[in-house]
Amino acid sequence: METGREGSGAAIRDGIPGREDRSYEVIRILPRQLRDKLRYGIPDFGRLQELRFRVGEPLGAVYEGKNLWVTWSGSLSCGLDEPILVTREMIREMLEYISGYSLYAFEEEIRQGFITIPGGHRIGLAGKVAMEDGAVKTIRHISFLNIRLSHQVFGCAKKLLPFLYCNGRIENTLLISSPRFGKTTLLRDLIRLVSDGNAYGEGVNTGVVDERGELAACFQGIPQNDLGRRTDVLDGCLKAQGITMLLRSMAPSVIAVDELATAEDIRTMEFAMNSGCTFLATAHGGSLEEIRRKPLFCSMMEAGLFQRIGVLGMNRIGDEVRERKGDKFRGGNRDEDRNSEENRDRDGGRNRDENRVRNRGILIYDSSFQEMTEGYVWY
Repeated sequence: METGREGSGAAIRDGIPGREDRSYEVIRILPRQLRDKLRYGIPDFGRLQELRFRVGEPLGAVYEGKNLWVTWSGSLSCGLDEPILVTREMIREMLEYISGYSLYAFEEEIRQGFITIPGGHRIGLAGKVAMEDGAVKTIRHISFLNIRLSHQVFGCAKKLLPFLYCNGRIENTLLISSPRFGKTTLLRDLIRLVSDGNAYGEGVNTGVVDERGELAACFQGIPQNDLGRRTDVLDGCLKAQGITMLLRSMAPSVIAVDELATAEDIRTMEFAMNSGCTFLATAHGGSLEEIRRKPLFCSMMEAGLFQRIGVLGMNRIGDEVRERKGDKFRGGNRDEDRNSEENRDRDGGRNRDENRVRNRGILIYDSSFQEMTEGYVWY
């Protein structure tokens, strides 16, 4: 159902806003003069990661990991030939569409620095910050917007499953990577597979503490991303508090959190593990060695809280991950042969999305830091 308004409340269709066509939700908040240019000029919205609006500066885009500029023809360019220059009027118009002409109703989101729209896309805000009693009261004169497009890649975690399950149960798993290497995307799909069930284990009740709203991407309490049939979500809740709340109220077998960041997060997680709950988590780090050296994580790692540790990389030339000629996609054939038809039925044919991240690899270690995968698993 659509109300016909340009605001964020206008796109709730069939009770699940944004799942039908996520690019539509981005196009509809753009200035009218840019909508058709970007709709027809950008080759594939599925590969567009960000659109950056800065008053007085060229319109920027991140496309397949590359920083580019948007031209008046709507195409993407490395150079500054005829770029679209962002005006204050463009920002004002977009804020009206984003907020449904009621920006005051989004005061709490503005304090946090972002607004989530249907489809799970996040709009980052920057401008003049007003403080009160040492805390952010609001952001005025908003002059910078960053549209971070939400993408869900179905099936990208399937090849990890043979290494993460033991005797039909998912092990405590930590995914490590630098920013933009895809750990949140991988965690999101892993949650779905654990919740729905797969060839290696039955589906289980799963709780998600989505502090930054990037896993479920809830809009008005409804997840825009598919996290599985047996998944409950606490949206916008601090991780330590959310873990405790889920344990008391939802009785999850598995809890998932994105980006462990504080000692309290780790203490609460350890308490929940001792109560019999399994964890899926991520952490920022360039390597296993880096994580083991960080004061926040060193005790946790040496105590062996996580039975499985995945370190993500990409097939770039140099010190980063490289795919060797003749390498196979390790760990994937068994899963695909045993469960391809089941997953195809469950995903509604969405397995084709796996091809988007074939250029990424992951090494998986056990709790004693021994490599389990005999080389990179390419997924």
